Amino acid sequence: MRSGNANSGTRWADAELTARAQPLVEYTLRLADDALVLSQRLGEWITRAPELEEDVALANIALDLLGQARALLTYAGQTEGAGRDEDALAYLRDDREFRNVLLVEQPNGDFAVTMARQLVFAAYQYELYDRLRASADQTLAAVAAKAVKEVAYHREHAALWVRRLGDGTDESRLRMVAGLDAIRPFVDELFDTDDLISQLGAVAVDPADLREPWAAYVDAVLIDVGLELPDPDHTARGGRLGLHGEALGYLLAEMQHLHRSHPGASW
Repeated sequence: MRSGNANSGTRWADAELTARAQPLVEYTLRLADDALVLSQRLGEWITRAPELEEDVALANIALDLLGQARALLTYAGQTEGAGRDEDALAYLRDDREFRNVLLVEQPNGDFAVTMARQLVFAAYQYELYDRLRASADQTLAAVAAKAVKEVAYHREHAALWVRRLGDGTDESRLRMVAGLDAIRPFVDELFDTDDLISQLGAVAVDPADLREPWAAYVDAVLIDVGLELPDPDHTARGGRLGLHGEALGYLLAEMQHLHRSHPGASW
């Protein structure tokens, strides 16, 4: 009887720990999936960017994001305690299990669309990581402390291109305007808050608190060249709940193909 009660108590304790860890796992996956999916998108520009130096720049930004994703996915797997490592979380989840915002999964479009997306997201990510350095969770704080330095460059790089295109030829300006129009419906989701953020308290950063400093930076860049983010004719949400468009399905099919074709392989 004592042995049975002990086993029951152990199972109850394990279940309680799992339930308490779940919000942290979910939050960590949000951060990781944003970085992972955008890294894959930017990698698609390699050999296709408008100049050779930009191939290298976008590849380096993609690698920065991939490094962030790896650290976060590893931590999510450890916290979850279900035996999933970074590879399992990256390559063996289906699209409904991904928690990235819709913005990062959107197809690249032309270069101006990508730079509009990059300005918006890098400015958001900078404010996020800057505040996450003070997280009550030491691992998240450490990841943020390293990542914020990388994202500062990502933000500056995007701002340079937005100014260059917005203040260039008539054609480049038209494309920059079209790029801002294309990404605008996906912007508001970045700043949505929910019960998960409340549950985590000092561990997480409330996205709603990031909007004002984010807007100050983005608006300053756009004002420099007489542009602005348009009012959206609609807003798109659902990424944090696993509700994605078909674009993510195609992205994951390409990203996950090799791993799924050769399960357990290593080299």
